[in-house]
Amino acid sequence: MSEIKVVLVDDHQIVRDGIKALLSNSLGIKIIGEAQNANEFFADLKKQIPDVVLLDISLPMMSGIEISKILKTDYPKIKILMLSMYTSEDFVFNALKAGVHGYLPKNTTRDELVLAINEVFKGNGYFSKSIADTILKSYVKSAKFGNNVSSDTVKVLTNREQEILRYVVEGIKNPTIASRLSISIRTVETHKASILKKLELKNTVDLVKFAIKNKIIEL
Repeated sequence: MSEIKVVLVDDHQIVRDGIKALLSNSLGIKIIGEAQNANEFFADLKKQIPDVVLLDISLPMMSGIEISKILKTDYPKIKILMLSMYTSEDFVFNALKAGVHGYLPKNTTRDELVLAINEVFKGNGYFSKSIADTILKSYVKSAKFGNNVSSDTVKVLTNREQEILRYVVEGIKNPTIASRLSISIRTVETHKASILKKLELKNTVDLVKFAIKNKIIEL
């Protein structure tokens, strides 16, 4: 398998050096370039096209979100993985609307960074748990579900599965769900597995993406 070509875009040399050090021994990943601002980055794109861009939000001249919008239009095959200290709801949703394929906080681990690069390269998208939680919590503010889920996209679920889905997207843990519904934790897990199977999803992150795609969460 060919190596995943990655370009780093961050205005701090020490951050770029740190990322390069973290990825130096990662099989299948190759850093082919780096830039500290949009001008350097787009100039480099004329010479070589990466598979994945590791992009910060806060940059001089043009923000990472603005860069993402341009990439989405002019270079749609490039996967964008946002790596930023800014993890509030506004930043996350603006990045999603701009077309990023994944989002990680800067305190992420090497293993998760490698995993995220591989996942976005494959077209799967990747959100760290903290970012996924931010997206899920926004559901509480803008959900279209009432006491029972009424969206056509989830009518395949039973009433009990709809109840559990509401709790899951609110970020409520299995023991609390079990207590509220007076059922066992194992039963909650069984229902969650059934929900994922019926909606053809793999995990909670996929459920986040499903919620966004089907406008369960408003961006």
